[in-house]
Amino acid sequence: MGTMRLPGLIDAHVHLREPGETHKEDWDSGTASALAGGYTCVLAMPNTAPPITDGATLEASLATARKKARCDFGIHLGATADNVTTAAGLAPRVAGLKLYLDQTFGPLRLQALPALQAHMAVWPRDRPLLCHAEGHMAAAAIMVAMLQERPVHICHVSRKAEIVLIRVARERGVAVTCEVTPHHLFLTAADAPALGVGRCEVRPLLNSAADQAALWQALSDGVIDCIATDHAPHTLAEKDSEQPPPGFPGLETALALLLGAVRSGRLTRERLVEVMHTNPARVFGVAAQPETWVDVDADARWEVTGEQLHSRCGWTPFEGRQLQGRVRKVTLWGAPAFEDGKVLAVPGSGLDVTKAQR
Repeated sequence: MGTMRLPGLIDAHVHLREPGETHKEDWDSGTASALAGGYTCVLAMPNTAPPITDGATLEASLATARKKARCDFGIHLGATADNVTTAAGLAPRVAGLKLYLDQTFGPLRLQALPALQAHMAVWPRDRPLLCHAEGHMAAAAIMVAMLQERPVHICHVSRKAEIVLIRVARERGVAVTCEVTPHHLFLTAADAPALGVGRCEVRPLLNSAADQAALWQALSDGVIDCIATDHAPHTLAEKDSEQPPPGFPGLETALALLLGAVRSGRLTRERLVEVMHTNPARVFGVAAQPETWVDVDADARWEVTGEQLHSRCGWTPFEGRQLQGRVRKVTLWGAPAFEDGKVLAVPGSGLDVTKAQR
């Protein structure tokens, strides 16, 4: 495959753990990890400590990102039962509104259908609304979106039944988009014993080989719009504890894993660009980044080890895996941001994608 140049990758689903848990990750280390993986824009989730649910927590988080982010960024707002009206007023300042309808890390789970209905009714239809919604909750989210005649994005689909549901909904005219994670494409429940009891904890859970096959088919035929890492770092001490939190880091392994799929014929290079750049930009309204690209040595072989990654968490579920394809250089807005293993972009050089361009 040789050397290839790709547009800057966009990850619409990352957890950078700041504020509150910077021993796992922060805006500096997380965006350094992003650049090392070929990502020039990341959209951060709101389940921080405290969660980002109002103007004060949003402005504090944006201020931190402006000081520390090394790549372009946006922040999703968290939906609660009490912030329906105020959330809608913040729509121009955020990447999207995130509704947690299933078990997740943090306190943002929405368990009342009226809150889901209320947010979908008032959140601007031209701004992204995304749901952590598995199984029957995915059906509920899509049904309410259909009744409200609004778009909805389903995060990290992981089961065949969810793919069937989304396919049927689209056939009936529902404006539903979705994403899949690399770990659900490359790991199944059969890998859990080797990972270990705590280290295999992730939401959604790792599922069956049949579920995984359905994800690959949906990725191939266009039902899945985006690949998002759901980069969710926790330390090894936390993952090996009696109450391990769910989540995997993934920013620095995603592209190499997917290039392996291109090499094996499971995915075309054109489709890889669609799901890792073009579609995330379209679904989440990310403006073009002029003079931005990623140079990749598609033939470079490397062994994944947590200690060599830029993420602060220091581990990966793909430890020891042999991959082929490595980011050599990232150019962001015409300036070198990463080259040969070294992050060159300085903290604070990243742009808020909801604001004016350079």
